[in-house]
Amino acid sequence: MVRISRLTDYATVILANLAGEPDRVQNASTLAEQTRIAAPTVSKLLKQLQRAGLVASTRGQHGGYQLARPATQISAAAILDALEGPVVLTDCSAGQGHCEIEETCRVGRVWQRLNAAIRRSLAEVSLAQLAGLDAAQIQPPALERELKTHAGRAPVRS
Repeated sequence: MVRISRLTDYATVILANLAGEPDRVQNASTLAEQTRIAAPTVSKLLKQLQRAGLVASTRGQHGGYQLARPATQISAAAILDALEGPVVLTDCSAGQGHCEIEETCRVGRVWQRLNAAIRRSLAEVSLAQLAGLDAAQIQPPALERELKTHAGRAPVRS
């Protein structure tokens, strides 16, 4: 199963909270209260998000954090990259030279194409959309039907 980590999920919640009040500088303890995420976790995530350039910090008595750029300019891909690294479905999805059997593999190029499609989809969704601040449609109708079709099914295990 492809799934983001709980920390990435929490980071998205924190970023969405900051996006809701983009001009307000918020400290880690206030964000922890508002999001109901443990303060040490909020502090840890804010440091990672700052290193990735998604949030900016201000020092001092009235310091804290705010988005480094508008929520419309922060993609889901950028959030995932900051917390988990680039999305890579298989070793060969990372590019040439990452797989021991790429010389004889018949499926690598398709995995690379799928990986690129997922990456494009993540890049098209903004933090503003994730936070519910942008009315633009996130999911096209065909994808919604596909998700509904698979929602009731048990995961396939090999």
